[in-house]
Amino acid sequence: MTERSRLAPVWSKLTDLEVVSGRGAYVYTRDGEEYLDLTSGIAVTSTGHSHPKVVEAIALQAQRFIHAQVNIYTHDLLEPLAQRLYDLTPKTIESFFFSNSGAEATEGAIKLARQYTKRPNVIVFQGSFHGRTSQAMAMTTSRTGYRAGHMPLPAGVFVAVTPGYLEGEAVSDDDPRVERALAYLDYLLLAQSAPSETAAFIVEPVLGEGGYLPMPKRFLEGVAERAKEHGILFIVDEVQTGFGRTGKMFAVEHYGLEPDVLVMAKGLGSGFPISAIGARQEIMDRWPVGSHGGTYGGNPMGCAAALATIEVLTEPGFMENVNARARQLREGLESIAEQEESIGDVRGLGLMIGVTLLNPSTSKPDADRVAKIIAHAKKESKVLIMNAGTWGNVIRWMPPLIVDEVQIERGLDAFALALKNS
Repeated sequence: MTERSRLAPVWSKLTDLEVVSGRGAYVYTRDGEEYLDLTSGIAVTSTGHSHPKVVEAIALQAQRFIHAQVNIYTHDLLEPLAQRLYDLTPKTIESFFFSNSGAEATEGAIKLARQYTKRPNVIVFQGSFHGRTSQAMAMTTSRTGYRAGHMPLPAGVFVAVTPGYLEGEAVSDDDPRVERALAYLDYLLLAQSAPSETAAFIVEPVLGEGGYLPMPKRFLEGVAERAKEHGILFIVDEVQTGFGRTGKMFAVEHYGLEPDVLVMAKGLGSGFPISAIGARQEIMDRWPVGSHGGTYGGNPMGCAAALATIEVLTEPGFMENVNARARQLREGLESIAEQEESIGDVRGLGLMIGVTLLNPSTSKPDADRVAKIIAHAKKESKVLIMNAGTWGNVIRWMPPLIVDEVQIERGLDAFALALKNS
């Protein structure tokens, strides 16, 4: 009789692999097999698995101290990390608070917005994913599985339209769906959450769990314009898009917009748990002392990992490689799409690309085929990819940012082979 695992079964599982190590874009199993990991731990291992500079920074810090609680004393990596983030983020972002996860950071951002504006409500957008803790779940609309069975969730969350989301396709600025979505946002402010009651709009520039769907530039501009007009905070959730994932340090740079609050996590620490909220100084200064905190926020090892990660991401030529590999990946996927009628859309920014699969006979989302493609790539090509989207029919490409030309080509070959055999 097999001994029962003592791990909670609540985790969903992409594979049954048990890995014992990882280097760069590869992970290695207990059986000694090597897999090309194009999931990056869900867009987390930005510098690849166990980048030498990140490993060294964590090891050196562990010899000094592992935990220095910020309420008790200020350790010597807090200000340097805040300064590096200040140098990298849009110029409106001037002050930083550190925590552990994306969900923690998005919840903190909403607490901050409510304290600053003295307003209760938040407007989110279709397909959003902001986390799995209570407030973050209330703001997540990408899939019922993240929310089901946890009601009632915090009130005061209203959902606006995302252009192209229901159709599962990227939308250009001149598409009439952009103006219709902005008109619906105006309707929400007239009919459901008055501006005087709305603390913030919180938006992912590219939907993450919602299907790797970029927001049209004109739409995001319209959201920011309405935020400014009504004194509503414009919060940009860059948990998945930040730190080079989209070909720029932050996705909001593609739009030329400057948020009031920026939420960061995932790629910041190359796998070490750390997240951050950045905001205008005026906003941070209105957060009452002691009204927010956390035992592990600003952990020195997390700060060390983040500083080392930023050092790697800002090395000469690093972002040039990200964009070169992004072009290679997108062109390869588009070439495959020309030969495959079941591919409905190839969209995204940088190394954050979604490919939708549709049933050719019905034009409906084909989650079953996506599952078969993922399984085939793992079994036959030893390449790890994963899905996304409300309907489960989007294959998301999020390789580590250190990925090379040969590895991208291997991923494309695995995808083409899996399409052919699924």
